[in-house]
Amino acid sequence: MFFTYLRRELRRRRKAALVVASGLALGIALVIVVNSVSSGMNRAQDKVLESLYGLGTDMTVTKAATPPGAGDTSRRPRFEFDAKDSDDDSEQSSDLVMVEGFETLAFSTVAQVGKQDGVADAVGGLSVRVMKVNGQFKQGEIEPGQKPGQGGPGGGTDGGGAVRGGGAAFDVDSYTVYGTDVAHQGLGPLTSSKITSGRTFKTTETSAKVAVVDSAYAKEKSLTVGKTLTISGAKYTVVGVATADSGDAAANVYLPLAQAQTLAGAKDKVTTVYVQATDSQRIDGVKQAIQRNISGTTVTTSADLADTVSGSLSTASDLAAGVGKWLSYVVLAAAFLVAGLLTSAAVSRRVREFGTLKALGWRSGRVTRQVAGEALVNGLVGGVLGIGIGLAGAWVITAFSPTLTAQLGGSGGGAGGGRVLGAGGGEGGPARQAASRALDIALTAPVSLTTIGLAVALAVAGGLVAGGFGGWRASRLRPADALRRVE
Repeated sequence: MFFTYLRRELRRRRKAALVVASGLALGIALVIVVNSVSSGMNRAQDKVLESLYGLGTDMTVTKAATPPGAGDTSRRPRFEFDAKDSDDDSEQSSDLVMVEGFETLAFSTVAQVGKQDGVADAVGGLSVRVMKVNGQFKQGEIEPGQKPGQGGPGGGTDGGGAVRGGGAAFDVDSYTVYGTDVAHQGLGPLTSSKITSGRTFKTTETSAKVAVVDSAYAKEKSLTVGKTLTISGAKYTVVGVATADSGDAAANVYLPLAQAQTLAGAKDKVTTVYVQATDSQRIDGVKQAIQRNISGTTVTTSADLADTVSGSLSTASDLAAGVGKWLSYVVLAAAFLVAGLLTSAAVSRRVREFGTLKALGWRSGRVTRQVAGEALVNGLVGGVLGIGIGLAGAWVITAFSPTLTAQLGGSGGGAGGGRVLGAGGGEGGPARQAASRALDIALTAPVSLTTIGLAVALAVAGGLVAGGFGGWRASRLRPADALRRVE
């Protein structure tokens, strides 16, 4: 009887039911779109962070920065060239290999970090910058006809001529090298790249002279698998070419950790320890434990870096998290209120119907359940429509995916914070190079099962709110009202 009457009334009042369902659908659809866009923003930020630290990294440990002392020249690049006694122009070439940030940790720190409670894995890496200077000295020419001690800019000579011309012209090439622990390649910056040619390192190549190069750098330098890359006189065979998922690699060249340490003169040293927590809920606790138990370190989590993301990605994320969510809440509340008021108004137009049913023996509770059932069906219909509209909106955003820019900068956060990512010293690891480069991220709007479940819950809640309004109104009707309205 309940379902028969319900079906008949909904069919008879199709227009009113469609109005209520449509209002709920718009509110639910807006909630789906906003939640999907927010999820897409989080994914975009994750891509930015993965391009710096690699997939699966929850935090990094670096040495706490110490300001250089006055007159300290140990951090200044210094090139030395041999003088050649030759009548020909002499060509010179020199490679300067420097540890990024000039701050290193003992390799034993990796094991210390790995022993902390809540740490699933810890891997060390060494970030190095190579500056290659290549050029030639040009000898000056002696012009005859001048007396000793006289002549042009070159001054006089005992040979009676002046020296003119000469000088030097040098090219400077700078690129980044990252030393990776080939025995533990599941963590660190290289995990954010895919091998598109050749292979990655073998676990046995801990001291082998092999290299994996970034695809953009390989194209610039015409490097392919099998070719040789020379760094500071040492030759490395290119075994693989990697392409960064985000389009921006953490380093130009990847070497086995031992080889990078040898090049930089940093034996048993690392610049960064990449840490993966056993549970995302324990990241803050792990951070505090490392800072408490291992002195002289700075711990930077993904959340700390996310706070430094700027550009259009940050602006859009703030809008989605702030204005978008509040707007969806307001629209949803308005849809619930309108649905309730429309249902209550519909009850007032059905006074004769409900009064007659009561006169025939229907109790107030049965009338209330009938009205609530109709409102709940309207809510579910609105939920289906809302999910459809929301999915369509999310698909449109993903299909036409606007491109956002993201750049890391500002305070790195954390207890040792106050340092600027990408700025002059202190922050070890590939983040220092990538931080100063803007990344283009295509926005997506993924719809999760959680979002669909939320939409269904809102549809049921909307139906119950509307049914509550209407049921309360219907429960107050008396059979005498029906008799007074009989025509």
